[in-house]
Amino acid sequence: MSVNISSPAPAPTRPLRLKRLELDDPQDDTEALKCKRPRLSLPPSSPGLAPCLRPLSHSPDSDQHCVSCIGPYVLLEPTEGTETYRAFHRVTEQEYICKVFSMRRYQEFTAPYVRLLPHDNICRIAEVITGEQSVFVFFQRNYGDMHSYVRTCKRLQEEEAVLLFRQMAVAVTHCHKHGVVLRDLKLRKFVFVDQQRTKLVLQNLEDSCLLHGDDDSLTDKHGCPAYVGPEILNSHHSYSGKAADVWSLGVVLYTMLVGRYPFQDVEPAALFSKIRRGTFTVPESLSVRAKSLVCCMLRKAPLERLEASELLLHPWLNCSNNTTPPNMHLNPRNCTDQVVPNYTEDTKDTGCF
Repeated sequence: MSVNISSPAPAPTRPLRLKRLELDDPQDDTEALKCKRPRLSLPPSSPGLAPCLRPLSHSPDSDQHCVSCIGPYVLLEPTEGTETYRAFHRVTEQEYICKVFSMRRYQEFTAPYVRLLPHDNICRIAEVITGEQSVFVFFQRNYGDMHSYVRTCKRLQEEEAVLLFRQMAVAVTHCHKHGVVLRDLKLRKFVFVDQQRTKLVLQNLEDSCLLHGDDDSLTDKHGCPAYVGPEILNSHHSYSGKAADVWSLGVVLYTMLVGRYPFQDVEPAALFSKIRRGTFTVPESLSVRAKSLVCCMLRKAPLERLEASELLLHPWLNCSNNTTPPNMHLNPRNCTDQVVPNYTEDTKDTGCF
């Protein structure tokens, strides 16, 4: 549910009540104390604000932007559409990301987090505050996503790519081990949680599917065009959700190392045709081990791909001598029509299903 913080609306007639949901397994004493903080008693919301939101102050340009608060957090400008906001804690002054959901969507959103055990490479919910109609979920801030990072760097050297991709593979392995198929897996799903850009976490699990038992067969066709596997395009029946995730990871690794997608075209039909054929080129600039791992994931037949846990055993992820041959660097500017697109190009409606 979108949160409208500008359109006038009647003020609620009954007092506002907030309810904080305590998280399981607090990581330290500080977090434990935070969860036990007394509830805040806030005055009724001002007209035009959704429940649990009220303005902190008014300024001459308040019509353009309204700073609001929810519990101990200050909500700033939206970061992605109208349901995600920058936020900071008024006591600790730490910055967070706040996602706003309706009650129904909140239950769907949190289901994968309930299923998964805490993991260093999967984002955690810092705090949840519920209002009468909306739920406000707070996450640790991040320092940019992998898509933007690869686009800025053009491509990554193998030494750096090993350190980052290993964290991606570990996160996906953890999800698969606990019966969570990610489906819409792509570079943008991974974000940095440190300023040095060395630690990655899987940002959200909103598009994931929970499995019941060992069968990972899926029938719905869901994903981003550049990352979708050929079996999803070809099959009118079920397909392996875990194998489809591994294909998407193959696209992720290829793009990190080469600076462009293995399959790309401005026309969705042409793009899907290339993916169905499963034919792509691997630059000679990559090491033998890197080529091997990419090809082990981008195999057309799902049964021939490595599983997520097997990726971690591959020599490229377990060898410190992964170097790119000298004078063999790929210049992505020679392939301007194939470079990683910016955010608006990547999110156009070109056949996501």
